[in-house]
Amino acid sequence: MSVPAKELTALVEEYAPVRLAEPWDRVGWQLGDPRSPVARIVLTLDVHREVVEESGAGDLIVAHHPLFFQPLSHVRLDEARGRLVAACLAKNIGVYAAHTNLDRAPAGVTAVLARELGLAGGVALGCQDAGGYLKLAVFVPVSHLEPVREALWAAGAGAVGAYDQCSFAVTGTGTFRPGPSTSPFLGQEGRLAEVAEARLETIVPFHRVAAVIEAMRRAHPYEEVAYDLYALQNDFARPGLGRLGSLPEAVPLAALARRVKSVLAADGVRYGGPQEMPVQKVAVAGGSGGSLWREARARGADVLVTGEVKYHEGQDMLAEGLAFVEAGHAATERVVLPALASFLKERCREKNWPVEVRLAGHQDEPFRYL
Repeated sequence: MSVPAKELTALVEEYAPVRLAEPWDRVGWQLGDPRSPVARIVLTLDVHREVVEESGAGDLIVAHHPLFFQPLSHVRLDEARGRLVAACLAKNIGVYAAHTNLDRAPAGVTAVLARELGLAGGVALGCQDAGGYLKLAVFVPVSHLEPVREALWAAGAGAVGAYDQCSFAVTGTGTFRPGPSTSPFLGQEGRLAEVAEARLETIVPFHRVAAVIEAMRRAHPYEEVAYDLYALQNDFARPGLGRLGSLPEAVPLAALARRVKSVLAADGVRYGGPQEMPVQKVAVAGGSGGSLWREARARGADVLVTGEVKYHEGQDMLAEGLAFVEAGHAATERVVLPALASFLKERCREKNWPVEVRLAGHQDEPFRYL
């Protein structure tokens, strides 16, 4: 028995909701047919030639880094990217990406990294700047309440903190009179109509408004949809790309660097700051998290543990008294893959889906250390 790929990617989105992704990110389906039957999921950071070679026909590859990040202008078989696409298509392999949404997920990269390093507490860093929120109120016939509500949720509405699918509905009587040349879903031209309607309210991040309104119009049965948008001043908590926590007690910086290397099984680490500098408040951010250093320092961090630190970032951190440990992009992100695998295995068991979930064997950095 195989399971449609889209049912399995829905589980990935349950773990890492797409709404958590940065507006610029390229998450979701990248290649293949969501309707294809799948018997095995392969989890990986990157879609490399080796990952495709070790994947079987009809497998679903779930990658952290998108295979396609910039718009494609061509697919050529004399280029590595083109050959990779051709190999996936030849084996009917689907490719799905969970990127910044997996970074931000409640049990995502940031959370797992903090847990593995033994950090207690947590203050979010690098919270998503969604440009604020709006409240959407739309009037819909009671018969179509559920389809419209589900369309709004699927488009990114209804998320408040760690909760999603949030809405409120109250029923009443709506009136309207169709004019000439109309094709009303209910009522007749020139006659006043009274209809049992629901006022459906939900919350919409500003950067998702256009997509939500489009989805609402597609799902709504009326020619002219009556809706209102209200600006909100609520300060909603948003998941961050990084986290600030504390060790049980202060340790020398060099000792923390050794712990990071051991816990993450990193090939090597670089650190900046005095070896014996005591550190206790630790900021973490997987991958390219060096840009969070100013916020980390402002919130009282002693050290930033991340995957990549640029030269001038490192100089600026040290000048401001913030130490850092650079453990490699892959080492700071691959910690999430076993956690995601465990979740997918458990959910498949609950649904009696005989789907194998495994980690790709090729998860290395592109760098080697002497």
